[in-house]
Amino acid sequence: MSLATIERTPRTSFAPAIPAQVPARELSLAVPAARSIRTIVASAPTAPTEAPRLRAVPQGTEARGFVLYVGIDELTAAAAGTHLSAIVEQLKLLTKQLVPTAETHAAVALAPVGAGGRDVDVVRLALQDPSALAKHRQIEEPEEKAATGVTVDLSRKRVLVDDEPAALTHKEFQLLQFLILRESQTIARAQLIAALWSAEDDEAPNERTIDVHIRRLRSKLGAYEDVVRTVRGIGYRYDRHPDVSVRFASTPSPDFI
Repeated sequence: MSLATIERTPRTSFAPAIPAQVPARELSLAVPAARSIRTIVASAPTAPTEAPRLRAVPQGTEARGFVLYVGIDELTAAAAGTHLSAIVEQLKLLTKQLVPTAETHAAVALAPVGAGGRDVDVVRLALQDPSALAKHRQIEEPEEKAATGVTVDLSRKRVLVDDEPAALTHKEFQLLQFLILRESQTIARAQLIAALWSAEDDEAPNERTIDVHIRRLRSKLGAYEDVVRTVRGIGYRYDRHPDVSVRFASTPSPDFI
């Protein structure tokens, strides 16, 4: 599916051009047969304005909606006397006023604290905009070929160690992701059990279960096993690490609960 831009087609009039100061009157046009054709010339009629039309829509497709990327962080919004959720609600209300039957889906873009670049570019990249991703790959390609360390891709649910896929189980990835998203926080074993296991799970979890999963996770991280730290008597934590690159995903839409 591709995005389309909207342009307005300039109005076209097929009536002959008449100077504005010339009033409507009868004109006599000479013809070879020595007779004249009487033509009434009046002010040129105005063609009805055409509705905006879509441009660059591939054949066989149709426009079904649009995406508006907004680059605003919470501090900027607060400085303007508002917040992100209020802006989202106003945009949704405006859409409902214009088209009452329209459905909306909002997504908040998450990015590492201090990520460089323009806000709107960071948002497009975080929300997986195809053109932004393509541009990013072109920039990062030389570095990615010689990449070392750990790459945690939260959007694709995969981990690369020195550019090689790490065969993490679902629970091992969940543990790593849970700790990364709570960077610099010490997470107790009981909290990990409550967050990542449910009563329907076949495995009956306990603190020993957490230790086993963490040990297996570390073994698959190889030389970078220290990215998951043990806090004695409490649990585990993840601190920002120079050998770890995290690719963040967008949050679920707040439109649906």
